[in-house]
Amino acid sequence: MSHPSVLLTQEPAPQTVPVSELPMKVYEPALNTGLDTSSGLATAGFRTAKYLLEEWNQHNYTRYYEAFADRDHSERVRQESQSLAAYTGELAERTQQDSTAKVGERLQDIHFWKSELQREIEDLVAETDLQAGQKRRLERALDATEVLYSLAMDNLQCRERRQHPDLVRDQVESELLKEAELVRNIQELLKRTIKQVVNQIQLNRDQKEVCEMDWSDKLETYNIDEKCGRYNNQSTNIRFHPSSSKLEDSASTPETWAKHSHDNIYRAEREKLASINLRALVDNILHDTAEDLHIQSDLVNQAFAKHCEILEDAKHKLEHHLKKILKEIGDQEHNIEALKQAIKDKETPLKVAQTRLYDRSFRPNVDLCRDAAQFRLISRCSRLFSVGLLKLNLYLLMLMRQISHEIDNDEIVFTLQACRPEFHLHANDPEFCSTNVES
Repeated sequence: MSHPSVLLTQEPAPQTVPVSELPMKVYEPALNTGLDTSSGLATAGFRTAKYLLEEWNQHNYTRYYEAFADRDHSERVRQESQSLAAYTGELAERTQQDSTAKVGERLQDIHFWKSELQREIEDLVAETDLQAGQKRRLERALDATEVLYSLAMDNLQCRERRQHPDLVRDQVESELLKEAELVRNIQELLKRTIKQVVNQIQLNRDQKEVCEMDWSDKLETYNIDEKCGRYNNQSTNIRFHPSSSKLEDSASTPETWAKHSHDNIYRAEREKLASINLRALVDNILHDTAEDLHIQSDLVNQAFAKHCEILEDAKHKLEHHLKKILKEIGDQEHNIEALKQAIKDKETPLKVAQTRLYDRSFRPNVDLCRDAAQFRLISRCSRLFSVGLLKLNLYLLMLMRQISHEIDNDEIVFTLQACRPEFHLHANDPEFCSTNVES
């Protein structure tokens, strides 16, 4: 007996045979109780303990019906169990296929986030290497500024050895001081920038480690899910794990799982963007500082060139004046010789006049008279006393020649301006001459 397979939603109820009342037992009097019968008291017990044929048939019919009902119930249960087994088999197969498909989708999601994390890790590694290159550039630039600062300070120290009156605060010194200050400011800026670069490199490495940890978890999860996806009914390494169907309290949801990787990638992108901006800032700083140093170096060179032109012009002028002074010294030497001869020529007449005055001072009594001869002799001595002026002029000229030989080119003009006007003043001042005559 076959029944169409139906989808059971719950366990079927057991089938039972409906209860029916048995026919009433009819007691009939024995027919062999007459005088002619052979029954007696000895067979009375056998006659009363037996059922009638109808009762026996009825009892058999009841057993037949119960057997039929039980067999029918068994067939229905067997059919339903077969249907249930087929349904559960199909359900298990469909569930297994669906779970395999879900595992495959999960593998795709894991592979996507793993690929994104791997790309971010590679980008962070490349960006960190570029940032390390910028750090080396900054360090080399800082070392180069030390040389520039040393040159500027050496120039300033060398210029401190200039002799008076060339020790002046000129344009060259101002530009050198500006250059030294500029180099110091650039060094401070480069040091601060190096600290920022080092900090950014550390942030990149920290975020790379976070992404690597997440990537490592994704890789391990991918391998586990890939292994689970290859399991089938023919696998030999499957077994029962009754406690595996429990959900862990610390397990994440798909939303929090995706958000965790998304946040890691977002932070990695943020650090990468900050690193890119910092590298651009470093490029601008190096370009601007190099340009500022070139501009200041050009200003210093221009100041040096201009000052050298001024010194060259002053040198030519001093050489020109030196030639004139040397010529004047030669003329004065000839003048000194002439004065010496003039002084020598005036000594004998002066001796004669002074001897006469000396001898006349011994005239006795009233004869010691200031006569015309006396006044004439005094007048002659006064005129001859101008020889003293000639001696003074000779002394000044000799002093000027001595000083002129000792001074350098820068002091020649100063010496002439200081000595020659004084000489002319003393030689032509009447009061100075009269004072010397009276003395």
